[in-house]
Amino acid sequence: MKIKTFYIKTFGCQMNERDSEIMAQSLGKFGYQPGTDLYEADLVILNTCSIRAKAEQKVMSLLGYLRKAKTKNPAMRICVAGCVAQQEGGRIIKRMPHVDLVIGTQNIYKIGTLIEEVETTGKQIVTSLEDDYVIPHVLPEIAITKSNDSSMDDSIAPPAYAKFVTIMQGCNNYCTYCVVPYTRGREVSRKNNDIVDEVKVLVRSGVKEITLLGQNVNSYGRTNKVSDSATYNFSNLLRDVSQVEGLERLRFTTSNPKDLTDELMQCFKDIKNLCPQFHLPVQSGSNAILKKMNRKYSVEQYFDHVEHLREYCPEIALTTDVIIGFPGEKDEDFDATMKLLNDVRFHGSFSFKYSDRPGTVASTFEGKVEEIVKSERLAIFQKRQDKISLSRNQEYVGTIKRILIERCGKDGCRGRTDTNHIVHLENCSELKGGEMIDAKISHAGQHSLQGVTSK
Repeated sequence: MKIKTFYIKTFGCQMNERDSEIMAQSLGKFGYQPGTDLYEADLVILNTCSIRAKAEQKVMSLLGYLRKAKTKNPAMRICVAGCVAQQEGGRIIKRMPHVDLVIGTQNIYKIGTLIEEVETTGKQIVTSLEDDYVIPHVLPEIAITKSNDSSMDDSIAPPAYAKFVTIMQGCNNYCTYCVVPYTRGREVSRKNNDIVDEVKVLVRSGVKEITLLGQNVNSYGRTNKVSDSATYNFSNLLRDVSQVEGLERLRFTTSNPKDLTDELMQCFKDIKNLCPQFHLPVQSGSNAILKKMNRKYSVEQYFDHVEHLREYCPEIALTTDVIIGFPGEKDEDFDATMKLLNDVRFHGSFSFKYSDRPGTVASTFEGKVEEIVKSERLAIFQKRQDKISLSRNQEYVGTIKRILIERCGKDGCRGRTDTNHIVHLENCSELKGGEMIDAKISHAGQHSLQGVTSK
């Protein structure tokens, strides 16, 4: 079998990063190996994100450059995968006729077979969502590897010793601004034993930290049977995965506050290797805006969750997502969001200006906020968050924290705490990736910490 090269460029969230790993593994069984040059590969895959317009624009721009590469090498195959592929479908090929395969989020496991079909028939292929989709049981390769390229920030992309494990796909919530139900389909959960088996393989290969992934992990197991027990839920899954021998750290993302249960919050107290870190998207501090977003919880309920989480786990580090400038957002709505920020004092947040996404209900709303107003509000929010983040980080100075070393180089080592804070380490010449060490935090910045080890 002739060895061909592939190159995957990943845009977007952790689920896309994991999807890229799945495609890379599948391609290996069809005679492909990772390449190092986007423009020289036999197969180029752009694994796309459509949550924000900017990411989609980057994909289209890159496809324009790839047209020139394919002109020089007509045998090159170009595949658009992920959420933009699912959203745009055949319109991508109409706009970019040099694209060979448009593969949606449910079909990533078939990437090798579909590329073979393109090669055999010479025809372009566009996949579609399935109504009765079941996530296949595929175990990862026993190797500590990372996809060969990612446009994501290092704070999102996993290092070699930390891996993402998908537990479910799709979403049934239909928040008015979100394309996920249309690009990833209706919610479907993996069998609990399949998930545990995958974690066991990864831990045996040297992985120390696992993050369980889903659009709304809180609703795991609600839409399809995942075990012999009819009442099996996400809390049960957390407890089962946490018992995998050798697993040092366990995380999960993302959660919808409307489905957050006391049983799940209790896990932060009971499960020793569950990291004291929780990403709980709030999106807005205004009840009026939350209602327009179809989030199905109130600011008061969100505060109640925060209070209970801190009762169960006083050291928990909370982060969130916030959308600025949602249609109809008035000054008093933004003020309510700022109040929430000041009251909760998140350790960090991902904040973005609202942008219309195709096919969403919010794209039809009146009362669009002017771009200059959105920019001003976002700047105010982020400036305040930076000050709070710095203050929060300074609380760690002088403490001893357990660090998972991610990578080391001539400029020192970088690791991460159980609260998901990046730590740059001094006195670390003898350290290597994957080690768990104790370090004294010596300095705090807005976005990272500095520490000193005994090595």
